[in-house]
Amino acid sequence: MRLYFERLGGGEPIYVFLHGLFGNADNWRSVVKQLDLAGTFYLVDARNHGRSPHTSSHTYAEQAQDVLELLGSEGHSSAHLLGHSMGGKTAMYLALNFPEFVRSLVVGDIAPRAYSGGHEAVWQALRQADLSVKRREEVEAQLAPFIPDKGVRQFLLKNLARDAQGRFYWRINLEGLYAAYPAILAAVSGRPYMGPALFLRGEHSDYLRPEDELEIKALFPRAAIEVVPQAGHWIHVDSPTYVVQALRRFWAPHFMAA
Repeated sequence: MRLYFERLGGGEPIYVFLHGLFGNADNWRSVVKQLDLAGTFYLVDARNHGRSPHTSSHTYAEQAQDVLELLGSEGHSSAHLLGHSMGGKTAMYLALNFPEFVRSLVVGDIAPRAYSGGHEAVWQALRQADLSVKRREEVEAQLAPFIPDKGVRQFLLKNLARDAQGRFYWRINLEGLYAAYPAILAAVSGRPYMGPALFLRGEHSDYLRPEDELEIKALFPRAAIEVVPQAGHWIHVDSPTYVVQALRRFWAPHFMAA
């Protein structure tokens, strides 16, 4: 599947940024612009998200193949990967199963284990929303009873678009992703990845727990785990300055010429 992506910068090294569930390529743009690192940065829309094609299936094996196809079509043999949440699991799957394509790995606030859920209110809000209204504010008002956090509502509303007739629609493949939710919650596994890895955990998030460290270290023996202060799950939104500094510390000394 040919994914939609945006390319920033130029030359080596190559970096690929993978967003989380309900996200899109734009989510990490501000972080990339603040990094001030040499190289080419690919901001990618995952399948069923943003401007990428929709499909009835949404497994990590498929998402990994999508990234490999992107790299091949762009003429690259490997890249530094950063993935947040669902994108983090895709990046981990690639590192564990196709290590030759992964120069280094950054994972944002997610562990390789299976999860039990957590998006029930979001699914209910999005699936029940009446999109026949005229204004975005009217859609947001429908989401508010299910999602009290305005920041989360604004994040989700980035998926709201208008067709040629001016009617609202969800740009994500809402029903396809809902059906694939068990696959999104699933664990990822493979051979231990021996390359450099950095896991960033939100201080106030329960997505990546201290007890996950044993499994992370077993699968990623060279992994460093950092706590992002004053951050929930959306580490790059809550503490962007810290995330930028952490990425510079991880990438700049070792990979500027990679």
